Amino acid sequence: MQIIDALKFKTFVEINMRINLNFQDVTVLLTEIIDSAERLCDAEASSLLLVDKETGFLYFEVALGPKGTDAKRFVVKPGEGIAGWVFERNEAVMLNDVENDKRHLSAISRDIDYPCKTMMAVPMRVKELCIGVIEIINKKDGQVFTKNDLEWLEIFANQAALAVTNAQSMEHDRGEIQRLQVALTDKQDGEKGYHTMISKSPVMYEKLNMVERIAQTDSSVLILGESGVGKELFAEQIHLRSPRCNAPFIRVNCAALPENLLESELFGHVKGAFTGAVSNRKGRFELADGGTIFLDEIGELPLSLQVKLLRVLQQKTFERVGEAESVTVNVRILAATNRDIDAMVERGEFRKDLYYRLNVILLYVPPLRQRPEDISELAQFFLKKYSLEMKKQFDGFSEDALQAMLTYSWPGNIRELENYIERACVLGRDKRIGEGDLFLKKTNFIEKEGSRDLKSALASFKVQFIKKVLEENKWNQTAAAKVLDIQRTYLSKLIKDLEIEPAPNAGSAGIRQTLMR
Repeated sequence: MQIIDALKFKTFVEINMRINLNFQDVTVLLTEIIDSAERLCDAEASSLLLVDKETGFLYFEVALGPKGTDAKRFVVKPGEGIAGWVFERNEAVMLNDVENDKRHLSAISRDIDYPCKTMMAVPMRVKELCIGVIEIINKKDGQVFTKNDLEWLEIFANQAALAVTNAQSMEHDRGEIQRLQVALTDKQDGEKGYHTMISKSPVMYEKLNMVERIAQTDSSVLILGESGVGKELFAEQIHLRSPRCNAPFIRVNCAALPENLLESELFGHVKGAFTGAVSNRKGRFELADGGTIFLDEIGELPLSLQVKLLRVLQQKTFERVGEAESVTVNVRILAATNRDIDAMVERGEFRKDLYYRLNVILLYVPPLRQRPEDISELAQFFLKKYSLEMKKQFDGFSEDALQAMLTYSWPGNIRELENYIERACVLGRDKRIGEGDLFLKKTNFIEKEGSRDLKSALASFKVQFIKKVLEENKWNQTAAAKVLDIQRTYLSKLIKDLEIEPAPNAGSAGIRQTLMR
């Protein structure tokens, strides 16, 4: 009965677990597999060759040892050299006198100045099909390889083949998911995937007027605002009102992909750039050429990619992953985040130079609680949308429901409002959506009193909200206007028209003076 080498078995189990748990960075995993095989066979060097499906040649995906980097410059034809022979015949070989073997491709050894004395070469098989070759070179201390070494190397080769297959499957699935996402986006609100802009409030009209002016330029725009306020809709409006409106509008969520995939997603890659990159693929910047790219959640962009993005902003050029040749694009960049990007710059989490390049024009989208005039319009829009989807007929909202929505603080903004309306359409039984159908959280209401008609509720909301912001800013109108994102003169008019006054015990000479300006 053969005794199993405990160290080799342990390493085999560990690698098998890694393949099953995580193979996103398959090159790292393959390197670990080859390095483990090299160490356990007590060898000096090793390499892993994969077949290029277009040319049929073998290329060095991984090459370890003193001359590993030099070896990666070469390609091998099927049947050429020991690796080519193993690939063509799908058979393993163990040679302890390589220099006298007629299959040995001595030209590579001479070119990189690394003599090959002993070698094992085994095929990487997937369902008996050879997809590559693993070579282990030069047993240390002048020793020779054994049959046991060869058997373990064949096991490691099967693991490497599994890792490659998984990576190729992931690449295919990722491309399919991207295609489906694009198709789904294109179906939303028109063939090009643009959303309907719903707005009635003066502050939003002011923002849209600003968008009209911004759209005529090619300057970068940084869109700020809380989560769910509609930053993407403003990016769409900038594109649709611009001279680039007939060119592509490409969306990228920087928080949706890990760093190693995001670079390929943004800038593309060439075939062979990494294991699983079976063909050339254009990135989002190339797809947006001539149009606009919208980088959502820009605050989540890793520092390593911020440098590359900065270069695109400055020079309009970049390199695909795995390629040295530069690609030039004509793209307008819009970016958005709900994070405090100024604080991120201060902490060194976001590059200052990139921030300045993005922040040529700053557009702040106010939260829904600061534009109550939009609430009923948005609610009606979503009610119509989900009534059609669920094949139900609703005649609108009850007065109690409308008043409840107007006095709710909407911490999740438009996205939260849409979710509540969708749920109300699912659960509602009457012709009109009532307050009870909304299930609004009691803790998020702004206190109200007085008349219960819609106009009074709206005025009451304005009074209480503006008063709250003024109190938080010690009744400094300039500071409060900045928080409300309105002109100080307009705030003074609102204070006068709505008869907003501080509490009797809140005043000091300084506060009264601010109110009198």
